Amino acid sequence: MAKDLISDAIIPLKTSDSGLIALNWMEEFRVSHLPIVNNHDFLGLISESDIYEMNSYEEPLGNHSLSLQKPYVTEDQHVYDVIRQVFEQKLTLIPVIDANNHYLGSITLQCLVKYFARLAAVDNPGGIIVLEMGIRDYALSEIARIVESNDASILSLYILTLPDSSRMEVTLKINRIDIGPVIQTFNRFGYTIKASFFEGDINETLRDRYDSLMKYLDI
Repeated sequence: MAKDLISDAIIPLKTSDSGLIALNWMEEFRVSHLPIVNNHDFLGLISESDIYEMNSYEEPLGNHSLSLQKPYVTEDQHVYDVIRQVFEQKLTLIPVIDANNHYLGSITLQCLVKYFARLAAVDNPGGIIVLEMGIRDYALSEIARIVESNDASILSLYILTLPDSSRMEVTLKINRIDIGPVIQTFNRFGYTIKASFFEGDINETLRDRYDSLMKYLDI
């Protein structure tokens, strides 16, 4: 749920804070948005561009008539709802509120990346297989049966529909370093193996890229 992804690092603004303070905090937190909260009540989200349009950075934010966005998620919403709003509204963070409109905290892009790293089992040893198939040919039960017939288990699975196509990619993270037998079984059943990565490849590429991304998002 959304409340489980809240970052403790983000400090909300008050209407008495100046635009300059807001910009300094945005730079420190490496975000382009910050929530404005008064007495625990969520008032809205202010962006860098809102502040740059102000006549004076020294005046309190409450002195300006700002058309504040009010994107938020409630504490019990699913992470997919969080991602949808962040993506659709191009946000660097999204506030979380309770049923009384009280501000509980914010979810940052870094929080979402960490969540999906856990979901994708990045830190678990194993191999990755990328299958390509027609959308109508996808059957999770059959894919799982093939993997399990080789004394292996699926740690994570995600699907990417190819644009302007009736085909899709299915990426599997499997709890075996030696995925050769699994690949052979998929080939025997007529599956197209688009790519595969063994543990050494994962250590040198996937984990390095994940670490680089986390350093870039690090607040």
